[in-house]
Order: sequence, then structure tokens, then C-alpha cells
Amino acid sequence: MATAAEPGDYTQGVDPELALKYAIQHMQGDRVEVVEGVIQGGSGEVMTPTWDHERAAEQIRYQILSRVRELGCITGSGNLDLPRSPNWYVPDLAVVPEELASGADALVPDQTLLIVEVTSESNAETDRVVKRKRYAEYGAPLYLLVDRLDKTVTLFSGPGRLGYTEVDGPHAFGTPVRLPEPFGIELDTSAL
Repeated sequence: MATAAEPGDYTQGVDPELALKYAIQHMQGDRVEVVEGVIQGGSGEVMTPTWDHERAAEQIRYQILSRVRELGCITGSGNLDLPRSPNWYVPDLAVVPEELASGADALVPDQTLLIVEVTSESNAETDRVVKRKRYAEYGAPLYLLVDRLDKTVTLFSGPGRLGYTEVDGPHAFGTPVRLPEPFGIELDTSAL
């Protein structure tokens, strides 16, 4: 029977995934993420979104807020863990059931109803490719990509191990985009 390691005893080994995720949870900074094993944000690296970036996320939040409340959910940009992977994300916006958020340090993507990522020059390919793949793999039912560089909005749904099976877009800013149930609302993308 194995015993717990004493402080300073490194013979028992360390789970690299747990160590990495523990470390980023204790780093200074507003938005510290791990994307494919690479730490982004924290001390020394500025990851603070621009006001224009925040404005785009807020436009989505305003439009869905009443429906989110009806569903007993909250919106935020809390931690999302992707277990068994070197990934720990902080989305620009996520909708989660209030009871799951209460007391949680992190949730997993399949516990969300919607995840929204807004691209910036520094993270556009990560949001377009890596996060889209990982959110699908981890069961996020809806992924809305607001691509400020291309000035488009794309809604991904039907998550699976190989990616999303349904893609609505890309739609040019100004084109209404329908969020399916449980939202059942149309987003005005003209102000993004």
C-alpha cells in the first residue's frame, strides 16, 4: 500500500497536469490560461483585453441576459478545466447553471450552455482552431466565435470528439445569428 509523500519527498512523482493547473491558479493576473501546455497571462505577460474586445463580449451578454436569468443561469468568464489535457481556459463569456457555479473553482465545458470567445490579434488562431476543437471535444454544446479581425460571427454546435458537427456561419457583422434552444433568441451582430 502506497503512503502519502512527506513534504520534500519527491520520490512519489508529480502529476504534471495537476502541477501545471495548480500553478496557474496561484499566479498573479486577471486571465491566466494554459493552451496546449503553454501558460498565457499572469505576471510578466499582459493578457488584459482591450476595451473594444470587452465591448464585443458585453454586447452579447446584454442580448442574452434576460433569457439567461429565465434559465436560472449566470454569465461570466470563470475558469474552465479540460481534464486529462494541458488546457485551462478563461473564456470571454460563458453561460452556466447557477447551482453549478456556486462554490466552484472551475467547471468543465460540458457544464456550460454557451461559450463565447472574441478574437484579438494575439489569440485569433487559438480561438478559431484550438479552442473550437477542444470545446467540442469536451462537450460544450454551443460555441460562439466573434471574430473581430474578420468581422464575422460563427456559431458551432453538435459537439463531438472530432469537432463540431454543425456550423452556422461565418456571418458578416450585421447579420442576425440565431441561438438555438435553450436560448431561442436572435442576436443582433451589428454592434460587434
